[in-house]
Amino acid sequence: MALLPMAANADTVEIDGIYYNLIKKVELNYAEVTSNPNDQTGDYYSGNIVIPESVSYDGNDYGVTSIGGSAFNHCTSLTSITIPNSVTSIGRSAFLDCPSLTSITIPNSLTSIGESVFWGCTSLTSITIPNSVTNIGGGAFYGCTSLTSITIPNSVTSIGSGVFSHCTSLTSITIPNSVTSIGTSAFYDCTSLTNITIPNSVTSIGDNAFQGCSSLTTITIPNSVTSIGESAFWGCIILSSITIPNSVTNIRRNTFYGCTSLTSITIPNSVTKIGRKAFYGCTNITSITFTKSVSGIEEFAFGNIPELSDVFCYGKYVPIINTKAFEGSFIEYATLHVPAAYIDIYKVTDPWKNFMNIVVLEGDETPTTPKCEKPTIRYENGQLNFACATEGAEFVSEIADTDIKKYNEASIQLSVTYVISVYATKSGYENSDVATATLCWIDQQPQAGGTANDMSQVSARAVMISSNGGSLTIDGADDGTPIAAYATTGHQAGSAVSTNGRAVIATTLQPGSIAIVKIGQKSVKVIVK
Repeated sequence: MALLPMAANADTVEIDGIYYNLIKKVELNYAEVTSNPNDQTGDYYSGNIVIPESVSYDGNDYGVTSIGGSAFNHCTSLTSITIPNSVTSIGRSAFLDCPSLTSITIPNSLTSIGESVFWGCTSLTSITIPNSVTNIGGGAFYGCTSLTSITIPNSVTSIGSGVFSHCTSLTSITIPNSVTSIGTSAFYDCTSLTNITIPNSVTSIGDNAFQGCSSLTTITIPNSVTSIGESAFWGCIILSSITIPNSVTNIRRNTFYGCTSLTSITIPNSVTKIGRKAFYGCTNITSITFTKSVSGIEEFAFGNIPELSDVFCYGKYVPIINTKAFEGSFIEYATLHVPAAYIDIYKVTDPWKNFMNIVVLEGDETPTTPKCEKPTIRYENGQLNFACATEGAEFVSEIADTDIKKYNEASIQLSVTYVISVYATKSGYENSDVATATLCWIDQQPQAGGTANDMSQVSARAVMISSNGGSLTIDGADDGTPIAAYATTGHQAGSAVSTNGRAVIATTLQPGSIAIVKIGQKSVKVIVK
């Protein structure tokens, strides 16, 4: 009985030609744009529609906060719509199959675009997604055949299944560093897409993600990607080269099926399995290189490659392979290059023994993949700066703070400490070793002159702590500041005095152990590397 006052009542009403579900609560009244419940023709909304921020009905005001699922579904005469800043979500299939819709204004208040929202809006040429949006539902722009370009904001973390499927006029797209997953069939049949750069934040490319992108000429897969889905690049007939990063362990079935412009392929050290028909029908490949012995190659993985002339196997044992792995590739006219120690085994093992020539590798050494240099971390003028000796390297970083998130007391002790880790990455290179540092602020004292926004102003000095081989380097402390390092047992492991803004303490602490660094009166925990 006590919960009854919180119950919501919803009524569907028409106000100035727009239908709303009015939800009345004790603490808030709000309205959701909806369809005409009495008209199933699909053309109850037409022309230009402007949705207001609020509506009044029966003496009550309602804020318009959402567009409901299927609200404008099949409105074939709808040409444009303006959505107010009060709206935070657009429901599933809200504008599905609105073929005359040419423009739409999405406000900065919007946080979510539901599944299939603009599915089949064939006249929509461009759209701007605001930075407030964190989620784009599956199939959101499916079949928007006039859409030529779109920018995904940094607020979005994943691209859902089929989001841009069959966007046949889409020529370019910018994927931000915030995105970690590219969903199943995300760019399926985007036949005008010519190139795309996948950022270092992406760890997974879904099944059929770029299938049928027949104009795609180049794509860079970063070392952050660990999984490439089935049929991900099926039918990318103009794709002339691809670098599979060392982070990928499994090339799934049909991944590069029918990529007829590929001329060579190198399987990196990390790959252990190659799925059925992974490179089937890549008719112009002339050479395949295995940098390591693969434990499983399924049937037809390299089938129907009639131009294949050379296969190089650098592994230390004979790869386990289905006898039909090279079916239709005329290996009886090709040359197999193998280590001298294993040549006799290759000569009696199916299907390797079927190569016309089996010869010893020149040099008999596995080709090495260069590795990015370990980056450096600096804090200057209020920002972190990363640098790497490997030209053209990019950086993937994580920053964790140790300050308290919630507390129930009147006083909170803030540590103002950040743990930073970063590695460098570059296409064709192995990822660098991870560099770490701890950033903290010391000597915090209230400034004279009152407060700012009800908070006392403080002066603080940034100090960066890094470690290497047991030595601790402290940058940023005032000259003359005493600095000491302690083990968790309380035993002092070393000390120094800051000179020219730097102090170096050589310790006997083991890698992975925790050191407590005392800088003046401030103590900071760090992990010894």
